[in-house]
Amino acid sequence: MQIDRETLAAAFLPAPGSPPVEWRVAAGLTPYEQALETMERLAADIRAASAPETVWLVEHPPLYTAGTSADPADLTEPDRFPVYAAGRGGQYTYHGPGQRVAYVMLDLTRRRQDVRAFVAALEAWIIATLGDFNITGERREDRVGVWVRRPEKPPLAPGIGREDKIAAIGIRLRKWVSFHGISINVEPDLTHFEGIVPCGITGHGVTSLVDLGLPVTMADLDAALKRNFAAVFGPVA
Repeated sequence: MQIDRETLAAAFLPAPGSPPVEWRVAAGLTPYEQALETMERLAADIRAASAPETVWLVEHPPLYTAGTSADPADLTEPDRFPVYAAGRGGQYTYHGPGQRVAYVMLDLTRRRQDVRAFVAALEAWIIATLGDFNITGERREDRVGVWVRRPEKPPLAPGIGREDKIAAIGIRLRKWVSFHGISINVEPDLTHFEGIVPCGITGHGVTSLVDLGLPVTMADLDAALKRNFAAVFGPVA
């Protein structure tokens, strides 16, 4: 039975009277170890009601992260970049300059205690954001993330229509507080993805806003992310 993700994503706003989500944008490149430490601390503080829910936008230096389901065989070039155990769900992914990573730390007890609904809401946020740039991002029932059809590109596997991944999702929940989050490719070096099998998926490629012919800046994307986040998850500070 397929998941009706449109239904799952609906009504993910916080309870009435909840404070706005804090919106942070980091300058420069954030070391991955620092990101993990900050997320751990914030998630604990949010659970203790001593910090507001937070979205933290960062860029990382080039690196690979391994989720809890990562297959070592999917790390095809283990010496290319540093590799980190992320602790999130999912498999291998790449982070690097030109890719916006949004770490989403929300208390789902204030919203909806449904993991599938949360992932669907993240997908809805990404799709709405891409729509601001006239990109049709699509869900796939058998693969998490957001995809773009590329009929102008040759297929990467026989009998499979070409689709490229433009955004990835990998989350973790602890006592119903989320951390980790999403990544959207603005203008990363797409050859950097060649050192892994991204998210364990073969037969499809990876793309970015600039690769699709759109001269979008990181600031442009950030503005669209903030605007569309409010529509799905509620007000931001």
